[in-house]
Amino acid sequence: MALNNEHIKWFRDSSPYIDAHRDRTFVICLTGDALRSANLKNIVSDCALLNSLGVRLILVFNGDSAILEALGDEWSLSGQHRITTPEQIETVTAVVGGKTHELAAMFAASSPDTPTALNKTRREVLTSSGSFVKARPIGIVDGIDFQNSGNVRKVQGDAIAAQLNNGAVVLVPPVGYSPSGEIFYLDAIQIACETACELNAEKLIFLTQHEGLLNEAGETINEVDLSHPEPALSTGTELLPFCHVACQQGVGRCHILSYDVDGALLEELFTRDGCGTQVVGHSYEQIRDATTDDVAGILRLISPLEDAGILVKRSRERLESEIDRFLVIERDGLLISCGALYPYHCSEKGGFGELACLVTHPDYRKSDRGDRLLESVEKRAREDGLSNLFVLTTQSAHWFQERGFVARDRDTLPQARQALYNDQRGSTVLVKPL
Repeated sequence: MALNNEHIKWFRDSSPYIDAHRDRTFVICLTGDALRSANLKNIVSDCALLNSLGVRLILVFNGDSAILEALGDEWSLSGQHRITTPEQIETVTAVVGGKTHELAAMFAASSPDTPTALNKTRREVLTSSGSFVKARPIGIVDGIDFQNSGNVRKVQGDAIAAQLNNGAVVLVPPVGYSPSGEIFYLDAIQIACETACELNAEKLIFLTQHEGLLNEAGETINEVDLSHPEPALSTGTELLPFCHVACQQGVGRCHILSYDVDGALLEELFTRDGCGTQVVGHSYEQIRDATTDDVAGILRLISPLEDAGILVKRSRERLESEIDRFLVIERDGLLISCGALYPYHCSEKGGFGELACLVTHPDYRKSDRGDRLLESVEKRAREDGLSNLFVLTTQSAHWFQERGFVARDRDTLPQARQALYNDQRGSTVLVKPL
């Protein structure tokens, strides 16, 4: 029987994320025209799948398009907010209520079927909605009275958490209620941000018309690190302030994806590289010193090259004793690159450092990780007072030469390293002045 190896590999690779996402709270916000997208049923189906995998899911949705169909040009816009009159709020609540019921029906129709041989009972996805958001009026701004358009006063986190504890997907419409009984139309993006903060959510996910944040060249930006200067954007600038607030308030990560791309949600959540833009308070890919907890990950990186004879074999015991020599690049919990620096302080030739075990995971070799790690090793060598960096290689001489290393005779090496040179391997000696 032929096996679909690609699907098998994808499922195996996704298993760490399945475990990591279980019992976590995700807030998903349908922005813009998401409710009119031809892909909406697939989004709901994927949300139902997340629910079946143990994700605590809150779905906030925008009602602008549907309300505009009902009210037309009479529902005026000033700046970023609609002006909603007391007469219009009745239509708004009717439209939004209808959309809430439509979404609930779609979830009911998207309940994952369990194999009948194992369980003849169809698993139902529960949904819950209610007055989870307290609101206050926007008021009068620059002489314009926004009437029944409001801002979020408070999200009823305990009430939402109670529904999540019962396994329900919580649907949050873009309306809120004041203590005096007034109804206000609210910004769904603001609701989603406040809800994620109130429930200390792991993720805040915005589904938009674009495939993430785009730079000025129209290219999707894979990650925005809010601890660095913001990149120049052509789209999505209105979302970044909310991402700032969410990350500052303890939300793990924000994601910006397209609601028109089928499977974008699953691709972003269950693969290492995702498909949209991830916004973090600090980069989820970092270069750092290795620790003893990294020994197993380093062994996984170098073992294939050791088996191929490209690297000299290192035992776990040796690696543990030399772990302070290593730098690693960690990406979302996975070690994707490693390298080591062994210093030789010798007065006759100046300080030398040996670069060893520079290895990058096969999935990331067509990127700049090797260069970045080399730069970090060179920086550390300079800090240690070393004036030259050398490497012994059997198959990567060209790569190092392209980065400033020059072939030298064996006697260029420090005396202590010459004594350890393996004649059988016949490694090329390459040196780079620092």
